[in-house]
Amino acid sequence: MRILGLDLGSKTLGVAVSDELGWTAQGIETIKINEESRDYKLGRLTEIIEQHNVEKIVLGMPKNMNGTIGPRAEASQRFADILTKKFGLPVVLWDERLTTMAAERMLISADVSRKKRKQVIDKMAAVMILQGYLDSLN
Repeated sequence: MRILGLDLGSKTLGVAVSDELGWTAQGIETIKINEESRDYKLGRLTEIIEQHNVEKIVLGMPKNMNGTIGPRAEASQRFADILTKKFGLPVVLWDERLTTMAAERMLISADVSRKKRKQVIDKMAAVMILQGYLDSLN
């Protein structure tokens, strides 16, 4: 069973997918979206879900440091509803506090240029969200 990991931003959607056994997460791509106009590129997500035979979606939910829900977490909740209606798959909201910062630190320590980091940061955050979820299962 493959699981899709998503990191929702206002302009991009980081995408990762698990291996068949559900042990590791691999980054797929970063999709340019427009949250303001609700253009989430669901057609591209459909292609990815079908290509990888995805059976579950894990969506990052950026809670505030004190555990409360702010505007970005509310955006994730709205997107989870859209995903559930569109794909009919279970959607798990996964606490992703500090995931993007951790991904950025990892890329900096790997000496990835600022321009390249900007291109892959959301994909890396999706990998970290999905890997955290997978680790919690095993």
